Amino acid sequence: LKQLQKDLGLTYIFITHDLSVVKYFSDDIAVMYMGTMVEKAPANLLFKNPLHPYTKALLSAIPLPIVGKDKPKRQVIKGEITAPINLPDACRFIKRCDCPVAGVCDKGNPVLREVEPQHFVACSCVK
Repeated sequence: LKQLQKDLGLTYIFITHDLSVVKYFSDDIAVMYMGTMVEKAPANLLFKNPLHPYTKALLSAIPLPIVGKDKPKRQVIKGEITAPINLPDACRFIKRCDCPVAGVCDKGNPVLREVEPQHFVACSCVK
């Protein structure tokens, strides 16, 4: 697939929870949660500096072939998954987030904004 992508100038759209596969094929990565884009960046930047808590949890779930060393701590998402029917007018990640901003996260879904060149995030907790 990678050779075909190169030879034929193909574009792929991958939908997966396995970001290690996406990193291999993708120049840019968009992370979605409950049908909303929560982070978008070039692959190398997203892996180097994930900003959204959901992205951090997905990246921490990638198995690493590390032997004899301490592995990075896995970020487990706690809380209740928002029902996908009749979504509230609030951040869709609010029930699982460790840092909701009172009066902000419960007042509409955050807008994707550029926080550094080519790196966009929809999270009120990220400055």
